[in-house]
Amino acid sequence: MLEKTFEPQAAEPRLYAQWEESGLFAPRTDGAAGAYSIVIPPPNVTGSLHIGHALNNTLQDILARYHRMKGKAVLWLPGTDHAGIATQMVVERKLAAEGNAGRRDMGRDDFIEKVWEWKAESGGTIVRQLRRLGASCDWSRERFTLDEGLNAAVRKVFVQLHKEGLIYRDKRLVNWDPHFQTAISDLEVEQREVDGAYWHFAYPLADGVTYQHPVAFDEDGKATDWETRDFIVVATTRPETMLGDTGVAVHPDDERYRGLVGRSVILPITGRRIPIVADDYADPTKGSGAVKITPAHDFNDFGVGKRHNLPRINILDEYASIVDTAQLSYGDRLDLAKSPEDAAWMQTDWNEEDALLAIPQELQGLDRFAARKAIVARAEEEGWLREIEKTRHMVPHGDRSGVVIEPWLTDQWYVDAHALAQPALKAVEQGDTVFEPKSYEKIYFEWLRNIEPWCISRQLWWGHRIPAWYGPNGEIYAAETEDDAREQAMADYDSEVALTQDEDVLDTWFSSALWPFSTMGWPEKTEDLERFYPTSDLVTAADIIFFWVARMMMMGLHFMDEVPFKRVIINGLVRDEKGQKMSKSKGNVIDPLGIIDELGADPLRFTMAILSGTRDIKLSKQRIEGYRNFGTKLWNAARFSQMNEARRVEGFDPAPVEQTINRWIRGELTKAERAVSDAIEGGRFDDAAGALYRFIWNVFCDWYLELAKPVFNGSDEAAKAETRAMTAWTLDQILKLLHPVMPYITEELWAELGKEGPARETLLIGAQWPDLPDRFVDAAAEAEIGWLVDLVTEIRGLRGEMNVPPSAKPPLTFVAPDGATEARIARHRDLILTLARVSDIATAEAAPEGAVTFVSGGATAALSLAGIIDLAAEKTRLEKEIAAFDSDIGHVNKKLGNPNFVARAAPEVVDEQREKLAAAEVGKAKLQAALARLSEIG
Repeated sequence: MLEKTFEPQAAEPRLYAQWEESGLFAPRTDGAAGAYSIVIPPPNVTGSLHIGHALNNTLQDILARYHRMKGKAVLWLPGTDHAGIATQMVVERKLAAEGNAGRRDMGRDDFIEKVWEWKAESGGTIVRQLRRLGASCDWSRERFTLDEGLNAAVRKVFVQLHKEGLIYRDKRLVNWDPHFQTAISDLEVEQREVDGAYWHFAYPLADGVTYQHPVAFDEDGKATDWETRDFIVVATTRPETMLGDTGVAVHPDDERYRGLVGRSVILPITGRRIPIVADDYADPTKGSGAVKITPAHDFNDFGVGKRHNLPRINILDEYASIVDTAQLSYGDRLDLAKSPEDAAWMQTDWNEEDALLAIPQELQGLDRFAARKAIVARAEEEGWLREIEKTRHMVPHGDRSGVVIEPWLTDQWYVDAHALAQPALKAVEQGDTVFEPKSYEKIYFEWLRNIEPWCISRQLWWGHRIPAWYGPNGEIYAAETEDDAREQAMADYDSEVALTQDEDVLDTWFSSALWPFSTMGWPEKTEDLERFYPTSDLVTAADIIFFWVARMMMMGLHFMDEVPFKRVIINGLVRDEKGQKMSKSKGNVIDPLGIIDELGADPLRFTMAILSGTRDIKLSKQRIEGYRNFGTKLWNAARFSQMNEARRVEGFDPAPVEQTINRWIRGELTKAERAVSDAIEGGRFDDAAGALYRFIWNVFCDWYLELAKPVFNGSDEAAKAETRAMTAWTLDQILKLLHPVMPYITEELWAELGKEGPARETLLIGAQWPDLPDRFVDAAAEAEIGWLVDLVTEIRGLRGEMNVPPSAKPPLTFVAPDGATEARIARHRDLILTLARVSDIATAEAAPEGAVTFVSGGATAALSLAGIIDLAAEKTRLEKEIAAFDSDIGHVNKKLGNPNFVARAAPEVVDEQREKLAAAEVGKAKLQAALARLSEIG
């Protein structure tokens, strides 16, 4: 006999061990009905399971378990990402905490050895946690982005793309992290709102030029008064970057400055001449309409500088301090455009002896923020600081280091992403790969159509070291091995020369871009590649469509001539119950491991599935507890079935069952199987979970088992035997349907219920998905039981609306029923009396006085309530509750009718108010209907 409750803490480790030992996580090798494959989005080796992982991996596991039960050879390939900057940071901190030498003192080889030691000891944390979630990955195929096989793939890809001209070195702006002294990707940049200021500086015009600047305007905005100015005002949030200004931009249509285009200003502090250029980037409506252009320290300015051949001057070092010119040559920091005209213009004004363009000695070596204060102080002292405008603005920070990121001009390796993007665009446009939901294709298209070169080099030690060597004269030899590089060098030098390997490593996303095929053994032609590439589905989050999905598409198409996956399923972002982003500072983080410890993995998984249909998933512990109750309901239903001797019967065939309730439940089960299968196939996990919930709780537990009770307790042995067998068989099918979503409790019930009746042939994870024929849906049985269910539901609803005491049993009268209804009343009289809690069932030509009438199943019926409820008190109660709803509706409508509230309140707060309004209107309508019914009585 089943225990009273399911104990997940004891059962889950035991069941997971059984699954692993069974070998069923690996793809079947014979008799498979096709192949199905997913590669896991590899979590960082530094990571631990967070709520986003719980969502993403639950959805993947649902797909893997479903297709496995459908008889396919399923490969869910797991692995972890070396996470270059994150892992290097963890190990550096660990070394510092233990009092060890830093990585630079230790040296590259010794430091890398320490990282591998850490990885061996601690790097598998998240893999162990995925097991606790129930992830049925093929752990025998687990990969790591730095393992030797993937390393070989990375080297081959780099070298081939370099030969094809699709990888090259260039000097461009990157996101520079001064703490780690490395370029980082956009994904590793976190925008934070901080207090700041716009400093308005007056740059004097060169050559004695003056102009008339408007200072007063009429109602139509036309200038009415002017002043003569010999300066132009620019504003900046980063005064320190002015040392690298090489231009001032104004809009081509801005009448105020039209006569200044082509003129120059004298850059304060340095005394350099810089030109005034016309560019659409300058916004005439913002500030003065003139903007300083610092191409080496701002991404937008870089574009302006490129359009106008402005020099790019890097005035910061790798630590974000003002450059110490004594340590650098002119050529190190001054990046001239290649045009002769530009070079000639530069020589007119500057030369190498300017010591990096006259940066004052007192500023050199200063931290950027100290330099900012010094420059502002000097501007105030010398009179060219015109205004300080306080503001709140977004500033980029390194998500790992927490320091302000600098756009920084440096030599890096790049991929020609534009060239690789074209096939990736076409593949989605023509449907070779589809997105679910389809709306995410727009994000994919927009990014790829406007893609920039991809910076793939990182100034780190942990990662795939760039397979490029430099010759004595700076020649570059990209090769898979140093021997290959030496062979290339021999062609240039005809003798052995010293080669130096590039110190940098590749962006983590570079190796991740190869994940769908490198993990299956590429560049070797393996059986796994032949069988499982392209993969079937990719389940991932929207925020890495750019960084990962698009890049896998590029690399897969380029190296495999096929898309890497047929479908991309985008899961939403998990927020708290109010729709706010989870954060430690807010104290609203839900720890999935804490939930699993307390409630088990199944309730968490079911919650993730049923909420997955929205872009922002509002999650609370109470929701998860509610779905734990769903598991308890199923467990209790199984215990009830056992107590009523509903045991599995060998060879039982549900096709010839005769009892109406058994033909009905067979049809309802068939419809549920269709709904669940279609939803999982379509990636609509919320619909699948919803269909399971409705069938198991509402149909099987609430109705079928209730309808079966009289049969179990009756004297008809044939009906009893059939219903017992049908109950056990239906339970088995329920366990199969629910297993992909709630694998632990279903596997436990499968084993326990399997102790009675014929022996199980396999664990539930290896069982066959229900294959139910259309003929199992019985229209007559559906109509019959549907009539009964609707009738009882209507009466129960009326009792609730009218506040009828649970112990009261009012009589029920059918008004002028037809013959079919009378026959149904006769067949189900005892069930109606019991389930609807009525004292008697009668028929009459008219409804009795003091009765509330209703229509159900085409028949009119009346429930006699006079004398059972206090009509006057009930009317008063309903009127009072309707008034309360009116008050709530008025209050919320006032809020939503206020444009300021809708515009300024957080979106989740506005949504909450709209939901509250909708609920209040529904509640009010129900009470009004109940009040109208009471009026029928008197």
